[in-house]
Amino acid sequence: MADASEVSRLVRASASGSETAWTELVRRYSPLVMAVTRSYQLTADDAKDVSQTVWLRLVENLANLREPDALPGWLATTTQRECIRQLRQGRRVLPVDPQTDGGLQQCATVDPDTDILRAELHQALRDGLAELPERDQTLLKLRAADPPKSYEEIGQLLGMPIGSIGPTLRRCLDRLRETSAVRAYLATPTADGGKGGGQRVLAGVD
Repeated sequence: MADASEVSRLVRASASGSETAWTELVRRYSPLVMAVTRSYQLTADDAKDVSQTVWLRLVENLANLREPDALPGWLATTTQRECIRQLRQGRRVLPVDPQTDGGLQQCATVDPDTDILRAELHQALRDGLAELPERDQTLLKLRAADPPKSYEEIGQLLGMPIGSIGPTLRRCLDRLRETSAVRAYLATPTADGGKGGGQRVLAGVD
């Protein structure tokens, strides 16, 4: 059986009382929580309240997480629910004209689900990369840079023959797709009942 992933180890160590493991979990997944709260356009104070509540919920549920590798999805879903709860609590009745009020029109165009899925995917990729050997990480990051490094540049930086870069990239991507983090992301149903679209995004790297 494969060794437990880094995420699983951190979750279990945190559940056992390791302050170091808990601090690392918060450091690693705070960007995901913040990305979800931003998609709901909360005030700074409300976003802070949501974040604190989400981490409290995680403390309460650490020992009961059946699939620790699915933690990013759990955090995204919990943050989404807390954002909705916060918006409902802070709702005020205001006299507005729905035909002319620009704020209402702007809110109507917000699609939090898209931002949440993107944040989950980015977190899964970061966690998946961390499971790979350092050379794989370097190669994938160079090719996924903005703008991506050319094969010639990669060859010079890593001392690789240009003809071997493409096949090596494909093997790296295959290993990335098989990491516990990416497999957990792809196995998590989306809001519409489908599966995560990570494979299409990953395929674009090469």
